[in-house]
Amino acid sequence: MKNRIASHVQQLQPSGIRRFFDLAANMEGVISLGVGEPDFITSWNIREACIASLHNGHTSYTANAGLIELRTEISKYLMHQFNVDYRPTSDIIVTVGASQALDLAIRAIVDPDDEVIVIEPSFVSYAPLIELAGGKAVKVGANPDKGFSINFEKLTASITSRTKAILLCFPNNPTGTMLTKEELIQISRIVEMHDLLVLSDEIYAELSFDDAFTSFATLPGMKDRTILISGFSKGFAMTGWRLGFVAGPSDIVEAMLKIHQYAMMCASTMAQYGAIEALKNGRKDIEEMKKSYKRRRNYFVASLNEIGMPCHQPGGAFYAFPSIKQTGLSSQEFAEKLLIEEKVAVVPGDVFGKSGEGYVRCSYASSLEQLQEAVKRMERFVKNYR
Repeated sequence: MKNRIASHVQQLQPSGIRRFFDLAANMEGVISLGVGEPDFITSWNIREACIASLHNGHTSYTANAGLIELRTEISKYLMHQFNVDYRPTSDIIVTVGASQALDLAIRAIVDPDDEVIVIEPSFVSYAPLIELAGGKAVKVGANPDKGFSINFEKLTASITSRTKAILLCFPNNPTGTMLTKEELIQISRIVEMHDLLVLSDEIYAELSFDDAFTSFATLPGMKDRTILISGFSKGFAMTGWRLGFVAGPSDIVEAMLKIHQYAMMCASTMAQYGAIEALKNGRKDIEEMKKSYKRRRNYFVASLNEIGMPCHQPGGAFYAFPSIKQTGLSSQEFAEKLLIEEKVAVVPGDVFGKSGEGYVRCSYASSLEQLQEAVKRMERFVKNYR
Protein backbone atom coordinates (compact mmCIF):
# COMPACT_ATOMS: atom_id res chain seq x y z
CA MET A 1 0.00 0.00 0.00
CA LYS A 2 1.10 3.52 -0.77
CA ASN A 3 0.62 6.36 1.69
CA ARG A 4 0.19 4.01 4.64
CA ILE A 5 0.81 6.88 7.06
CA ALA A 6 -1.53 9.86 7.24
CA SER A 7 0.09 12.91 5.67
CA HIS A 8 -0.45 15.14 8.71
CA VAL A 9 1.32 12.55 10.88
CA GLN A 10 4.18 12.20 8.41
CA GLN A 11 4.76 15.93 8.70
CA LEU A 12 5.10 15.84 12.49
CA GLN A 13 8.63 16.19 13.82
CA PRO A 14 9.78 13.93 16.68
CA SER A 15 10.21 15.64 20.04
CA GLY A 16 13.54 17.42 20.26
CA ILE A 17 13.56 16.86 24.00
CA ARG A 18 13.40 13.07 23.69
CA ARG A 19 16.16 13.07 21.07
CA PHE A 20 18.71 14.58 23.44
CA PHE A 21 17.46 12.48 26.34
CA ASP A 22 18.01 9.33 24.26
CA LEU A 23 21.49 10.47 23.23
CA ALA A 24 22.44 11.13 26.84
CA ALA A 25 21.04 7.79 28.01
CA ASN A 26 23.58 5.95 25.86
CA MET A 27 26.61 7.79 27.25
CA GLU A 28 28.40 7.20 30.53
CA GLY A 29 29.10 10.01 32.98
CA VAL A 30 26.49 12.39 31.58
CA ILE A 31 24.87 15.01 33.78
CA SER A 32 21.39 15.44 32.33
CA LEU A 33 19.76 18.84 32.60
CA GLY A 34 17.46 17.88 29.77
CA VAL A 35 14.26 16.19 30.83
CA GLY A 36 11.70 18.14 32.86
CA GLU A 37 11.20 15.67 35.66
CA PRO A 38 11.50 16.12 39.43
CA ASP A 39 14.41 14.26 40.97
CA PHE A 40 12.30 13.50 44.03
CA ILE A 41 10.63 10.12 44.53
CA THR A 42 6.88 10.18 45.09
CA SER A 43 6.21 10.48 48.83
CA TRP A 44 5.81 7.19 50.66
CA ASN A 45 2.29 7.88 51.93
CA ILE A 46 1.13 8.30 48.32
CA ARG A 47 2.83 5.09 47.22
CA GLU A 48 1.36 3.31 50.22
CA ALA A 49 -2.16 4.44 49.32
CA CYS A 50 -1.67 3.00 45.85
CA ILE A 51 -0.42 -0.30 47.28
CA ALA A 52 -3.36 -0.42 49.69
CA SER A 53 -5.78 0.04 46.80
CA LEU A 54 -4.30 -3.07 45.17
CA HIS A 55 -4.51 -5.05 48.42
CA ASN A 56 -8.15 -4.01 48.66
CA GLY A 57 -8.87 -5.25 45.16
CA HIS A 58 -9.52 -1.89 43.51
CA THR A 59 -8.47 -3.11 40.06
CA SER A 60 -11.58 -2.36 37.99
CA TYR A 61 -12.43 0.59 35.78
CA THR A 62 -13.53 3.77 37.48
CA ALA A 63 -16.17 6.13 36.13
CA ASN A 64 -14.98 7.68 32.87
CA ALA A 65 -14.46 11.02 34.58
CA GLY A 66 -12.54 9.40 37.42
CA LEU A 67 -13.29 8.44 41.01
CA ILE A 68 -15.81 10.85 42.48
CA GLU A 69 -13.67 10.89 45.65
CA LEU A 70 -10.72 12.15 43.63
CA ARG A 71 -12.76 14.71 41.71
CA THR A 72 -14.10 15.98 45.02
CA GLU A 73 -10.57 16.35 46.38
CA ILE A 74 -9.50 18.14 43.18
CA SER A 75 -12.41 20.53 43.61
CA LYS A 76 -11.39 21.24 47.22
CA TYR A 77 -7.76 21.64 46.20
CA LEU A 78 -8.52 24.17 43.47
CA MET A 79 -10.67 26.20 45.82
CA HIS A 80 -8.23 26.10 48.71
CA GLN A 81 -5.04 26.72 46.74
CA PHE A 82 -6.19 28.98 43.92
CA ASN A 83 -9.65 30.22 44.92
CA VAL A 84 -11.48 28.80 41.91
CA ASP A 85 -14.68 26.79 42.30
CA TYR A 86 -15.46 23.73 40.15
CA ARG A 87 -18.17 21.12 40.70
CA PRO A 88 -16.76 17.60 40.98
CA THR A 89 -19.78 16.02 39.30
CA SER A 90 -19.79 18.04 36.08
CA ASP A 91 -16.73 20.29 35.75
CA ILE A 92 -13.76 17.95 36.29
CA ILE A 93 -12.24 14.97 34.44
CA VAL A 94 -9.32 12.89 35.69
CA THR A 95 -6.98 12.24 32.75
CA VAL A 96 -3.87 10.28 31.83
CA GLY A 97 -1.50 13.10 32.61
CA ALA A 98 -1.97 16.78 31.85
CA SER A 99 -0.90 15.93 28.30
CA GLN A 100 -4.10 13.98 27.68
CA ALA A 101 -6.15 16.75 29.27
CA LEU A 102 -4.65 19.21 26.79
CA ASP A 103 -5.27 16.86 23.87
CA LEU A 104 -8.91 16.38 24.87
CA ALA A 105 -9.43 20.11 25.32
CA ILE A 106 -8.00 20.96 21.90
CA ARG A 107 -9.99 18.24 20.13
CA ALA A 108 -13.18 19.33 21.90
CA ILE A 109 -13.03 22.98 20.81
CA VAL A 110 -11.04 23.13 17.55
CA ASP A 111 -12.78 22.86 14.19
CA PRO A 112 -10.78 22.44 10.97
CA ASP A 113 -8.77 25.60 10.22
CA ASP A 114 -9.53 27.18 13.60
CA GLU A 115 -6.53 29.07 14.96
CA VAL A 116 -5.06 28.73 18.44
CA ILE A 117 -2.46 31.25 19.54
CA VAL A 118 0.60 29.76 21.22
CA ILE A 119 3.07 31.96 23.09
CA GLU A 120 6.62 30.95 22.20
CA PRO A 121 8.95 29.60 23.38
CA SER A 122 6.43 26.88 24.23
CA PHE A 123 6.30 23.25 25.22
CA VAL A 124 6.96 20.99 22.25
CA SER A 125 3.54 19.28 22.18
CA TYR A 126 1.33 22.37 21.87
CA ALA A 127 1.55 23.07 18.14
CA PRO A 128 1.47 19.38 17.09
CA LEU A 129 -1.67 18.71 19.15
CA ILE A 130 -3.41 21.68 17.55
CA GLU A 131 -2.40 20.53 14.09
CA LEU A 132 -3.47 16.93 14.77
CA ALA A 133 -6.91 18.30 15.63
CA GLY A 134 -7.07 20.04 12.24
CA GLY A 135 -6.36 23.49 13.60
CA LYS A 136 -3.57 25.97 13.00
CA ALA A 137 -1.07 26.95 15.68
CA VAL A 138 -0.35 30.68 15.44
CA LYS A 139 2.95 31.28 17.19
CA VAL A 140 3.60 34.58 18.94
CA GLY A 141 7.11 35.21 20.21
CA ALA A 142 7.57 36.46 23.77
CA ASN A 143 9.89 39.32 24.79
CA PRO A 144 13.36 37.84 25.45
CA ASP A 145 14.65 41.19 26.66
CA LYS A 146 11.92 41.30 29.31
CA GLY A 147 12.29 37.82 30.76
CA PHE A 148 10.16 36.27 28.00
CA SER A 149 7.03 38.12 29.05
CA ILE A 150 4.16 38.41 26.57
CA ASN A 151 4.47 40.83 23.70
CA PHE A 152 0.97 42.31 23.72
CA GLU A 153 1.34 44.13 20.42
CA LYS A 154 2.22 40.89 18.65
CA LEU A 155 -0.52 39.03 20.51
CA THR A 156 -3.23 41.48 19.45
CA ALA A 157 -1.95 41.61 15.87
CA SER A 158 -2.10 37.81 15.58
CA ILE A 159 -5.86 37.59 16.25
CA THR A 160 -8.05 36.93 13.22
CA SER A 161 -11.63 35.92 12.55
CA ARG A 162 -10.47 32.27 12.79
CA THR A 163 -8.91 32.62 16.24
CA LYS A 164 -10.62 30.27 18.71
CA ALA A 165 -8.36 30.28 21.75
CA ILE A 166 -5.09 31.33 23.37
CA LEU A 167 -2.92 28.64 24.96
CA LEU A 168 -1.05 29.85 28.05
CA CYS A 169 1.52 28.09 30.22
CA PHE A 170 2.76 30.00 33.26
CA PRO A 171 5.04 29.29 35.03
CA ASN A 172 6.36 28.59 31.59
CA ASN A 173 8.09 25.59 30.12
CA PRO A 174 10.84 26.19 28.89
CA THR A 175 11.59 29.70 30.23
CA GLY A 176 10.31 29.51 33.81
CA THR A 177 8.64 32.88 33.25
CA MET A 178 5.77 33.94 35.50
CA LEU A 179 3.15 36.47 34.46
CA THR A 180 2.01 39.13 36.89
CA LYS A 181 -1.66 39.43 37.75
CA GLU A 182 -1.73 42.71 35.84
CA GLU A 183 -0.45 40.97 32.71
CA LEU A 184 -3.06 38.23 33.09
CA ILE A 185 -5.79 40.85 33.42
CA GLN A 186 -4.53 42.48 30.23
CA ILE A 187 -4.82 39.12 28.46
CA SER A 188 -8.33 38.65 29.87
CA ARG A 189 -9.43 41.95 28.31
CA ILE A 190 -8.15 40.80 24.93
CA VAL A 191 -9.92 37.46 25.38
CA GLU A 192 -13.21 39.14 26.21
CA MET A 193 -12.92 41.71 23.43
CA HIS A 194 -12.43 39.02 20.78
CA ASP A 195 -14.72 36.38 22.34
CA LEU A 196 -11.98 33.77 22.81
CA LEU A 197 -11.33 30.74 24.99
CA VAL A 198 -8.18 30.18 27.04
CA LEU A 199 -6.36 26.87 27.46
CA SER A 200 -4.50 27.46 30.71
CA ASP A 201 -1.76 24.90 31.36
CA GLU A 202 -1.16 25.28 35.10
CA ILE A 203 0.90 22.13 35.68
CA TYR A 204 3.68 24.18 37.33
CA ALA A 205 1.36 26.25 39.53
CA GLU A 206 2.70 24.66 42.72
CA LEU A 207 6.24 25.66 41.77
CA SER A 208 5.89 29.45 41.87
CA PHE A 209 8.76 30.87 43.88
CA ASP A 210 8.58 34.63 44.32
CA ASP A 211 4.98 35.68 43.66
CA ALA A 212 1.64 34.10 44.44
CA PHE A 213 0.21 32.11 41.54
CA THR A 214 -2.97 33.46 39.93
CA SER A 215 -5.15 30.94 38.13
CA PHE A 216 -6.53 32.49 34.96
CA ALA A 217 -10.03 31.22 35.76
CA THR A 218 -10.17 33.46 38.85
CA LEU A 219 -10.04 36.67 36.80
CA PRO A 220 -13.34 38.55 36.33
CA GLY A 221 -15.46 36.94 33.63
CA MET A 222 -12.83 34.32 32.74
CA LYS A 223 -14.05 31.15 34.45
CA ASP A 224 -16.55 30.41 31.68
CA ARG A 225 -13.85 31.00 29.06
CA THR A 226 -11.04 29.00 30.71
CA ILE A 227 -10.13 25.34 30.38
CA LEU A 228 -7.80 24.72 33.33
CA ILE A 229 -5.29 21.93 32.81
CA SER A 230 -3.10 20.53 35.55
CA GLY A 231 -1.94 17.31 37.16
CA PHE A 232 0.23 15.56 39.68
CA SER A 233 3.50 15.10 37.77
CA LYS A 234 5.46 18.20 38.74
CA GLY A 235 4.24 19.53 42.09
CA PHE A 236 3.66 16.08 43.59
CA ALA A 237 6.64 14.34 41.89
CA MET A 238 4.35 11.78 40.24
CA THR A 239 5.53 11.84 36.62
CA GLY A 240 5.41 8.08 36.07
CA TRP A 241 1.91 7.80 37.49
CA ARG A 242 0.55 9.62 34.43
CA LEU A 243 -2.29 11.38 36.17
CA GLY A 244 -3.71 14.79 35.37
CA PHE A 245 -7.02 16.61 35.37
CA VAL A 246 -9.00 19.23 33.56
CA ALA A 247 -11.53 21.65 35.01
CA GLY A 248 -13.73 23.93 32.98
CA PRO A 249 -17.21 24.95 31.84
CA SER A 250 -19.55 21.97 32.03
CA ASP A 251 -20.46 22.00 28.31
CA ILE A 252 -16.81 21.84 27.27
CA VAL A 253 -16.02 19.22 29.91
CA GLU A 254 -18.94 17.13 28.70
CA ALA A 255 -17.59 17.29 25.14
CA MET A 256 -14.14 16.31 26.37
CA LEU A 257 -15.61 13.39 28.30
CA LYS A 258 -17.14 11.99 25.10
CA ILE A 259 -13.70 11.88 23.50
CA HIS A 260 -12.14 10.48 26.68
CA GLN A 261 -14.71 7.65 26.80
CA TYR A 262 -13.73 6.41 23.36
CA ALA A 263 -10.01 7.10 23.51
CA MET A 264 -9.06 6.08 27.06
CA MET A 265 -12.04 4.86 29.15
CA CYS A 266 -10.49 6.11 32.40
CA ALA A 267 -7.20 6.87 34.10
CA SER A 268 -5.37 4.21 36.14
CA THR A 269 -7.47 3.21 39.15
CA MET A 270 -4.58 2.65 41.55
CA ALA A 271 -2.96 5.92 40.52
CA GLN A 272 -6.21 7.72 41.34
CA TYR A 273 -6.16 6.32 44.88
CA GLY A 274 -2.61 7.59 45.24
CA ALA A 275 -3.70 11.01 44.06
CA ILE A 276 -6.45 11.17 46.66
CA GLU A 277 -3.81 10.72 49.33
CA ALA A 278 -1.57 13.31 47.65
CA LEU A 279 -4.29 15.95 47.80
CA LYS A 280 -5.29 15.11 51.35
CA ASN A 281 -1.85 14.88 52.91
CA GLY A 282 0.77 16.09 50.43
CA ARG A 283 1.19 19.78 51.30
CA LYS A 284 4.25 19.41 53.53
CA ASP A 285 6.20 17.49 50.91
CA ILE A 286 5.34 20.03 48.20
CA GLU A 287 6.65 22.87 50.35
CA GLU A 288 9.91 21.04 51.02
CA MET A 289 10.43 20.32 47.32
CA LYS A 290 9.61 23.91 46.47
CA LYS A 291 12.21 25.24 48.92
CA SER A 292 14.81 22.92 47.44
CA TYR A 293 14.03 24.01 43.87
CA LYS A 294 14.25 27.66 44.85
CA ARG A 295 17.70 27.15 46.43
CA ARG A 296 18.88 25.36 43.28
CA ARG A 297 17.42 28.06 41.06
CA ASN A 298 19.19 30.81 42.96
CA TYR A 299 22.54 29.03 42.72
CA PHE A 300 22.22 27.82 39.14
CA VAL A 301 20.93 31.02 37.52
CA ALA A 302 23.52 33.15 39.31
CA SER A 303 26.22 30.72 38.16
CA LEU A 304 25.03 30.80 34.54
CA ASN A 305 25.29 34.58 34.51
CA GLU A 306 28.76 34.43 36.07
CA ILE A 307 30.15 32.02 33.44
CA GLY A 308 28.87 34.07 30.51
CA MET A 309 25.50 32.50 29.78
CA PRO A 310 23.09 35.41 30.40
CA CYS A 311 19.87 34.20 32.00
CA HIS A 312 16.80 35.94 33.42
CA GLN A 313 15.55 34.91 36.86
CA PRO A 314 12.73 32.38 36.30
CA GLY A 315 9.76 32.88 38.59
CA GLY A 316 8.64 29.27 38.64
CA ALA A 317 8.88 25.71 37.31
CA PHE A 318 12.41 24.23 37.37
CA TYR A 319 13.93 25.53 34.15
CA ALA A 320 16.57 28.09 33.25
CA PHE A 321 16.71 29.40 29.68
CA PRO A 322 20.13 31.01 29.20
CA SER A 323 21.39 32.70 26.05
CA ILE A 324 24.25 30.98 24.19
CA LYS A 325 24.50 33.60 21.43
CA GLN A 326 27.93 34.77 22.57
CA THR A 327 29.42 31.39 21.58
CA GLY A 328 28.49 31.85 17.93
CA LEU A 329 26.89 28.40 17.92
CA SER A 330 23.31 27.60 17.06
CA SER A 331 21.15 26.05 19.77
CA GLN A 332 21.47 22.62 18.15
CA GLU A 333 25.25 22.92 17.75
CA PHE A 334 25.69 24.09 21.31
CA ALA A 335 23.65 21.23 22.78
CA GLU A 336 25.34 18.56 20.65
CA LYS A 337 28.88 19.78 21.28
CA LEU A 338 28.27 20.28 25.00
CA LEU A 339 27.00 16.71 25.26
CA ILE A 340 29.89 15.21 23.31
CA GLU A 341 32.71 17.34 24.72
CA GLU A 342 31.63 17.86 28.33
CA LYS A 343 28.89 15.27 28.85
CA VAL A 344 26.24 17.74 29.94
CA ALA A 345 22.81 17.32 28.36
CA VAL A 346 20.65 20.37 27.74
CA VAL A 347 17.81 20.95 25.26
CA PRO A 348 18.33 23.30 22.31
CA GLY A 349 15.99 26.26 22.53
CA ASP A 350 14.79 26.06 18.96
CA VAL A 351 12.80 22.87 19.66
CA PHE A 352 10.44 25.17 21.59
CA GLY A 353 9.90 27.35 18.53
CA LYS A 354 11.87 29.74 16.35
CA SER A 355 11.96 32.34 19.13
CA GLY A 356 13.97 29.88 21.23
CA GLU A 357 16.94 29.92 18.85
CA GLY A 358 20.03 31.22 20.59
CA TYR A 359 19.02 29.70 23.93
CA VAL A 360 19.07 26.31 25.65
CA ARG A 361 16.78 24.88 28.30
CA CYS A 362 18.43 23.59 31.45
CA SER A 363 16.43 21.77 34.10
CA TYR A 364 17.70 22.38 37.61
CA ALA A 365 15.66 19.46 38.96
CA SER A 366 18.96 17.80 39.85
CA SER A 367 20.98 17.65 43.04
CA LEU A 368 23.04 20.69 43.98
CA GLU A 369 26.18 18.59 43.60
CA GLN A 370 25.27 17.69 40.02
CA LEU A 371 24.44 21.31 39.24
CA GLN A 372 27.81 22.44 40.60
CA GLU A 373 29.67 19.91 38.45
CA ALA A 374 27.54 20.84 35.42
CA VAL A 375 28.43 24.51 35.89
CA LYS A 376 32.17 23.66 35.93
CA ARG A 377 31.84 21.74 32.68
CA MET A 378 29.69 24.39 31.03
CA GLU A 379 32.10 27.16 32.03
CA ARG A 380 34.99 25.26 30.45
CA PHE A 381 32.93 24.70 27.31
CA VAL A 382 31.81 28.33 26.97
CA LYS A 383 35.39 29.59 27.37
CA ASN A 384 36.48 27.41 24.47
CA TYR A 385 33.86 28.92 22.15
CA ARG A 386 33.75 32.50 23.35
